[in-house]
Amino acid sequence: MENNSRTSFWQKSSCMDFNPKWFFLQLTLTALSLFTHSDLLSQTPTDALMMPSRNACVLLSYDMGQFDRYWEGDYLRGNETIATVHRNTFLPMAAISILGDLNLYIGLPYVKTESSEPNGGRFEGANGFQDFMAALKYRALEKQLGKGTLSLLSTVGFSTPASNYLSDYMPYSLGFGAPEFSLRGIAQYEWDSGLYVRGMGGYLWRGYTEAERDYYYNNGSYYSSTMDVPSAWNYEGILGKWFLNYSLRAELSYSAIKSTSGDDVRDYNAAQPTNKVQFERIGAFVQYYIPSIKGLGLVAYHSRVVNGRNTGKMANTGFGLTYQFNYLKDKKEIEDEN
Repeated sequence: MENNSRTSFWQKSSCMDFNPKWFFLQLTLTALSLFTHSDLLSQTPTDALMMPSRNACVLLSYDMGQFDRYWEGDYLRGNETIATVHRNTFLPMAAISILGDLNLYIGLPYVKTESSEPNGGRFEGANGFQDFMAALKYRALEKQLGKGTLSLLSTVGFSTPASNYLSDYMPYSLGFGAPEFSLRGIAQYEWDSGLYVRGMGGYLWRGYTEAERDYYYNNGSYYSSTMDVPSAWNYEGILGKWFLNYSLRAELSYSAIKSTSGDDVRDYNAAQPTNKVQFERIGAFVQYYIPSIKGLGLVAYHSRVVNGRNTGKMANTGFGLTYQFNYLKDKKEIEDEN
């Protein structure tokens, strides 16, 4: 469960007298939490890998994110009072082959947020389960073309809050607190040498979230606790290559999010779920399949936000373990093992 500090934030802020230190502390609480699962793992809804028929892959990953600067609108500020904000995520995820060209993905992240300074007891981090995620990925085409293979895929996904966390508690909130439907298209060309390029484009439709206040400003006054979380476009470009007889793959990535609506964080005000979030991120990723242990793999990655709007200048580093296995063996496979 999430700790009770999320409620005390509003109780304390509503009854305190104005002072410059408190005013500046509100200013620095403006970075929107990032949802960073889709580009971190092996066999995800956004890559071109497909699980073999009757196979499943379980992944356990740990992500360490932090930032000490954020964009207020398009102006980059420093976290003068709350110092460095940390966001750690533990993600169990499973990829399951339903058919050879159709995979199912499910995951449930556990998130813990905190600041490197206690802020005089005014603000504490939060922790708890974020959003339950599910997605289906379909491979529509895999065709030999020239000196390589062209693959076309599509993914439809859904996520919804798995706990009663407070979304309007930036930058310590666990997530948006709203349901999300996603639709993505993926194209990859892989040369026979193992070098490949991949592009992804998607649309993320987001619903409404509930805040613990009955008034907010979003390019106008709203006397309501319901906030409309902006939908967004999502883009990604990948350059990768397989090494060591396809037991090691390495990737360089560029990804971006661009909200379709929303407002800017106002001067000397905290961020909120209605904000128009944009960011560009670059990263590096490696995965190694251990030849001596069948089915076991290691993943590691690092990414950085290099440009943004109404978001934190986040840096993420993570690692994980994958294990692939056959969950339904036929008679011949059982006889071969014996």
